[in-house]
Amino acid sequence: MKIDRRRFGMLGAQTVAAAATARAWSAMAAPASAERFHFAVVADPHIIDEFYVKGTENGVEDNTSILLTADRLTSARTLINSLEPKMEQVFVVGDCFHNYPSVDYDFYFKNKTRIDIAKEMFDGFNAPVHLGFGNHDYDVPRVSREMSHRLFAEKLKAKPYSSVDYKGFRFVHLNNFMGATWDKSSPEFNKTYGSLGEQQLNWFEGLLEDKKPTVVFIHYPLWIVRDVEVSDYGLHPLLKKHQETIQVVIAGHWHKWVDFAHTYGPQHYVSGATRYDENAYMLFEADAKKQKIRWMNQDLVDWSTHYSKPYKVRG
Repeated sequence: MKIDRRRFGMLGAQTVAAAATARAWSAMAAPASAERFHFAVVADPHIIDEFYVKGTENGVEDNTSILLTADRLTSARTLINSLEPKMEQVFVVGDCFHNYPSVDYDFYFKNKTRIDIAKEMFDGFNAPVHLGFGNHDYDVPRVSREMSHRLFAEKLKAKPYSSVDYKGFRFVHLNNFMGATWDKSSPEFNKTYGSLGEQQLNWFEGLLEDKKPTVVFIHYPLWIVRDVEVSDYGLHPLLKKHQETIQVVIAGHWHKWVDFAHTYGPQHYVSGATRYDENAYMLFEADAKKQKIRWMNQDLVDWSTHYSKPYKVRG
């Protein structure tokens, strides 16, 4: 998997020309209807709790940002809740919380932990919130994947991977931690890379065969997800085969804004993280009649950094 590294140095300049578009969105965006709606995307909140041990991250920036995660997600949520037309769906692209304070399953039902705090924060959105898994939502091999799935099901009412249909569109949360690269018993075990596993790939292919306009969320950028897993069968060939159906693939994990363009078939973006910037959210308008989506605040992004300019709501 390759990307032209020269592109990264040019990314910031690509958005300068359209500076007014998203800032004026409240005046421009068409109202919601049976065919048109709006949705938001948030990545990498990394919520912590009182059991978190300070100073255990990598460097000053990481150690500072982790203490501000709740405040920054709250700020992003306040903005998203304030918008007109309203956001009708919200999608979180993994790392809902930051690591596990205990390997004991019962600990999470005897104490209020970062999982409960994350749930309370997600419940504060004025729209349904759909969660994906990030690498910090696991702790393999210290905590089994099965335990993580049980906690997500009980505490957050979320499945390891899922899809939801809404007003003519399909939204798919893929889980790149279900395959061999995150299986300690596999000779392919290497958590640097993501993989889906054959069962999930088959499930995803079945969804794509319906040919509904689809938005795909996955935590790891496609650059570090195995292209094929079973012979010549894998995520990358599926994306290219169905690139006319897939509107966009949105990842997190890197905490910086990256535009892979059509390297993998469909448009592929990596989102900034609310952990580092309260303005790191994506706002979309979807038109089912045209079967197209539009990223409304794209021109505010400072590419290749953590940051995006604040979205200004016009009265």
